[in-house]
Amino acid sequence: MRHLAFVTCISLLATPLLAGSAIAMSDADNACIDQLRVVGGPDGASGKVLSSEFSEAGTLVMLEDGGGTVWRCIAYKDGAIGELSVVEAADDGGGAMSGPGAAKPTTDTQRVRFDTGSTGAEISASLTPGSSTRYVLGAKDGQFLYVRVAPKSGSLGYLIQNPDGSALLDFMTPDKEYRGQLWQSGDHVIEVVNNGSTDAGYNVIFGIE
Repeated sequence: MRHLAFVTCISLLATPLLAGSAIAMSDADNACIDQLRVVGGPDGASGKVLSSEFSEAGTLVMLEDGGGTVWRCIAYKDGAIGELSVVEAADDGGGAMSGPGAAKPTTDTQRVRFDTGSTGAEISASLTPGSSTRYVLGAKDGQFLYVRVAPKSGSLGYLIQNPDGSALLDFMTPDKEYRGQLWQSGDHVIEVVNNGSTDAGYNVIFGIE
């Protein structure tokens, strides 16, 4: 059976993913499990699906690997993965999160500030596999936001959230820049995610007018 290690764990969940079946596996679940096995090291070879929430924009799948690390995954109808990032890292002392030189996936937050008189900023950074950085920009309803992610290496994507936590832009690949008018005032979050298996370097450009 496909993904046996994960299916076995799912059968132990108190609430089945789909009514009437404790081991129901969607295409999105399988796609996320496949990607976790690529980037998760030894711990990613087993685990359980904690939840799976379908929407037209993409299915949000929460996973826990064999080492206890919780992952957030967004999968699309065609089986493509939009995001795979760590929500809560765990070190089991002997798996993917340990060993010389092993880097734990992280999610960092950084506030973006523009120089006096400037309407934009550019930041250079890098991310380890599964990691992300949340860039916070204060902006007002009616202003226009511009975002461009320029990868130097690796596999990246980004998404944008409104101040109330709703999605302004679902997960997007860096070949497409964003330019649009805002409809809320407050802190907007642009999260850049490394959804590949190697380190990823990039420049990210922000503008608000």
